[in-house]
Amino acid sequence: MEDILIKEVVTRKDLRDFIYLPGKIHRNEPGWLPPLYMAEWEFFSKKKNKSFEYSDTLLLLAYRGGRLAGRIMGIINRRYNAISNEQHGRFCFMECYNDREVFRALLKKIEDWARQKGMKKIVGPLGFSDKDPQGFQIEGFEYEQFITSPNNSPYMVSLIEGEGYEKKVDLVDYLGDIPEQFPAVYGRLLGRNNSTGEFRIIEFSSRKQLKPFIQPVLEIMNETFDEIYAFVPLDDSEKSELASRYLPILDPRFVKVAERDGQLIGFALAIPDVSPAIKACRGKLFPFGFIKILRESRRTGKLLMLLGGIRREHRGKGVDVLMGVKILQEAIASNMKIIESHLVLEENFRMRKEYERIGCKVIKKFRIYQKDL
Repeated sequence: MEDILIKEVVTRKDLRDFIYLPGKIHRNEPGWLPPLYMAEWEFFSKKKNKSFEYSDTLLLLAYRGGRLAGRIMGIINRRYNAISNEQHGRFCFMECYNDREVFRALLKKIEDWARQKGMKKIVGPLGFSDKDPQGFQIEGFEYEQFITSPNNSPYMVSLIEGEGYEKKVDLVDYLGDIPEQFPAVYGRLLGRNNSTGEFRIIEFSSRKQLKPFIQPVLEIMNETFDEIYAFVPLDDSEKSELASRYLPILDPRFVKVAERDGQLIGFALAIPDVSPAIKACRGKLFPFGFIKILRESRRTGKLLMLLGGIRREHRGKGVDVLMGVKILQEAIASNMKIIESHLVLEENFRMRKEYERIGCKVIKKFRIYQKDL
């Protein structure tokens, strides 16, 4: 049996190997969706990704017989641990061939590292926060993959469970047709709001209109996401960085903001599914990938829901429905036929109820695992 060597990512070449390894592992999987490699370089840059400032990290590569065979990242998010009163390490961005020995060697290195740092438990796959890809997909491999979700091979599930890891939390993904006729309860909510004018839904037709709202929306996210597992509040510099990073790729048509008495109280965000274009350009924006993605955003028939939040004192009043209907109306006007939910925590029954109310069904399940150290 060939020896296994585990090496820390130190040089730029090491990082390049780390970033591009998944494409080699999944090259014979026609359904695999590559990442946007430009975004990967930014994510793993300690200068550009502020999350490195409050986290301990370790990136590793595995070699079997001198050939690159796997990768893993370890994270100790000191800010999250302090807020949540936890001593948890994390593993994430794990990739390898169907090789239990390589998988075990990588995972053990991260476990030992976390234990030496005083951690009592390890969880994962989980990045810096819930905004990063999280979990291994455990069900629904027959369906198309989409951006911002894990894209692991099915064998990873048996490999992680074979190492004594158990369920921490599951997330689900809904898929359904965009309804031509909305449920009656939606009509009543819309009618009531039209008569009272209690809530105003702000809509956008350009990025210039949207730009002043990005920072306030991120502040609402800070206030409303604190109960979501793995969420880490953004400081002012992170909000600015996130705003500058995502404003160019947002489609203003699918961003809705709710207002009451002049105060912003909620937001909802969706994006056209451009996964086919990302696959076609193999994750590379240049020289022609950006054009393909822009074209796909205008012709795709699928809408991906990404984020949404409402301040606590205004929940249960139908604000989510008001924003959601506006987004769906925009999707219908754009000839979209399908909606996908992105990842929803399994215990988020309020959100799950709304997807089920319009006829969506769970098609995929993702799992974050845990193990005592």
